[in-house]
Amino acid sequence: MPRVKPIVARTAEDLAEALGLEAAAAKEWQVQYALLKRLKEIVRRKGITHAEVAKRAGTSRTRVTAILNDDLEHVSSDLLIRIIGSLGYRVNVSVVRADTAA
Repeated sequence: MPRVKPIVARTAEDLAEALGLEAAAAKEWQVQYALLKRLKEIVRRKGITHAEVAKRAGTSRTRVTAILNDDLEHVSSDLLIRIIGSLGYRVNVSVVRADTAA
């Protein structure tokens, strides 16, 4: 069996490139994981159950559990924002020019 050379991706952009995806996918991952990180902090600090989060957000407990276990497959940024909003928080977005932009 031929030996497989591992690829090390140090950034989301490197990972997208290694997977043959567009750089825009990397940016979306970054936004989603920033939202997820904050959502996990909120849930931990409030000490509420996955079932309570789901009830407030109008989604299923299994979906909330999957999200809080880092499974963002088939999860949109707007769902994450809706869940965060249902917990009494507001998401602020800022757009800044990238250093590499022309």
